[in-house]
Amino acid sequence: MFHHVKELQFNARVSGPDPRFATLLLEQFGGGNGELKAAMQYFIQAYGARQPYPDKYDLLMDIATEEFSHLEIVGATITMLLDGVNGELKDAVEQSDLTKLLSGPGAKEDYIHKAMTAPQFMALTGGGPHLTNSQGVPWTGAYINANGDLTVDLRSDIAAESRAKIVYEYLLQFTDDPYVQDTLRFLMTREIAHFQMFAAALDTIRPNFPPGVLQGDPRFTHAYYNMSSSANARGPWNEGRGPWLEGESW
Repeated sequence: MFHHVKELQFNARVSGPDPRFATLLLEQFGGGNGELKAAMQYFIQAYGARQPYPDKYDLLMDIATEEFSHLEIVGATITMLLDGVNGELKDAVEQSDLTKLLSGPGAKEDYIHKAMTAPQFMALTGGGPHLTNSQGVPWTGAYINANGDLTVDLRSDIAAESRAKIVYEYLLQFTDDPYVQDTLRFLMTREIAHFQMFAAALDTIRPNFPPGVLQGDPRFTHAYYNMSSSANARGPWNEGRGPWLEGESW
């Protein structure tokens, strides 16, 4: 059972409207590395972990629930960045882009540019977030990785948190709004926290590699095939070090 608390997990604010950045921020609302993807992935993975790993089930459900709260933060921020596009009716007459269109040179071109930046804001949602990425591609369940083997799923989750953190780093480069930057840094930092939680959970499962039940043939699991032409590209993976101490290199 979910219980909605009306206060956001983080006090998200904006300095002013910015429809262009709202478009970019859609990447974390309905994109392949976004908050809904993470929430649904961990939510689905939790069911496979419930019986053998009740503690991991609890972890996955907790983080999935937090990801839904992050989706709420992102959605609220997008809505605030579109304030004036989706303002109150009394303000629309005075502040809307349509008024600007009728009141000065160059306004028509600017209105068209804004509409082309994110047509869904102008034509579909009335100024709210849309369940797409920044290019307007709809969210899809194909984003979800849930293998059924918890060690595989946790490695996928670690990678998902890593990718989401990098997306927030990229987004920070495209806004000068200090309030928005604070929100993005909070969300980015929670990705780090989740990364650490998943890594710690994986570490409690022994053995956790190789994934699955069946073991590999050591003749081949410990072999490295040198498929490159450079003789200087050496490392522990092809110098007989690492977990394959008795390995061979061809």
